[in-house]
Amino acid sequence: MAFASFDRKSGSAPMSDINMVPLIDVMLVMLVIFIVTAPLLTHAVKLDLPKADSQVNQLKPEKIDFAIDAAGIRFWNGEPVSREEAAQRFLARGKQEPQPEIHLRADQSVAYRFVAETLADAAKAGLGRIGFVSEPEMR
Repeated sequence: MAFASFDRKSGSAPMSDINMVPLIDVMLVMLVIFIVTAPLLTHAVKLDLPKADSQVNQLKPEKIDFAIDAAGIRFWNGEPVSREEAAQRFLARGKQEPQPEIHLRADQSVAYRFVAETLADAAKAGLGRIGFVSEPEMR
């Protein structure tokens, strides 16, 4: 394997061939390494684990239907309440675990002030799971 020649005419020309033998050697060494290590990665320890059944304890959060009609009257699960009474109930429910979900239904003609006050009272109580309920548009 000679890289140089004694011919003066072609001596200054760059070599245009790539010697592939070192690359093939490296590839074969890597192949052997992968063949040896692959079974080690899939090796598992055999264990005889105990059998036990249990049921998942899923606590479903309480659902509060909070509604505001066109006149601005607030309803807690269908029962009319004042803003102060609603704020008191929000504070009591904010300490529960898991925290309840509030489904807020507001009439489309109600002033936004009533909705904003309700959201502020719920946020002060630490309640963060509030969903706005609407009806799908008929086409």
